[in-house]
Amino acid sequence: MEEKRKTVITVKDLYKIYRVGDSKVRALNGVDFSIYKGEFCAIVGTSGSGKSTLLNMLAGLEKPTKGEIVIAGEHLENKSENGLVKFRREHIGFIFQSFNLMPALTAVENVALPLTFQGVEKSERTKRAEEVLSLVGLEKHKKHKPQQMSGGQQQRVGIARALVVGPEIIFADEPTGNLDSHTSADVMRLMKKIIREQNQTLIMVTHDDHLAEFADRIFRISDGKIISIEEGKEKE
Repeated sequence: MEEKRKTVITVKDLYKIYRVGDSKVRALNGVDFSIYKGEFCAIVGTSGSGKSTLLNMLAGLEKPTKGEIVIAGEHLENKSENGLVKFRREHIGFIFQSFNLMPALTAVENVALPLTFQGVEKSERTKRAEEVLSLVGLEKHKKHKPQQMSGGQQQRVGIARALVVGPEIIFADEPTGNLDSHTSADVMRLMKKIIREQNQTLIMVTHDDHLAEFADRIFRISDGKIISIEEGKEKE
């Protein structure tokens, strides 16, 4: 008997309809699913399938036209803009395709940045940033600036920056889009290992089936609907 897993995200009857001239475009057309704590899920689809819209809604960056999004027990669709900013700051980490690192800052300063916005003291920020850099295997690169690191190392800094706030949920948008396939696989294994150890939830959007195989579950999206949910193939 499987122990009852804790649901961390529930999406019910989610729609996002854009008006384009006189016509309506259904970017999301009635989406329902749940994601459990500690799970790594991939949302897979081609360009225009609705996967980025879905990620933006889960992250509270876009409002649904209709439907419910419940994350960590809170209804996102009812929150004000300020409420969403506060929610993201407290619960969510982001990993981007383009790394989004500040070129003038060292690795440790880049990672500490989100803590600055939370008003954490400098000595504590540095300590926590160094801890997560060690977690992603970059303890020797703390003082390096982005241009002194490879793409894979820069993405590890990006992962560390997402982890430093201790988020319950991490959203990754094409996180290895700028990396070669070998480095991509390394980054995927690293992300999977870390969320296992920290019991965090990772949701990744990708168009790449090979990367999606690293996930516990794969949600396939097409024309704004989830067409299948399947198990990932890559075992620990």
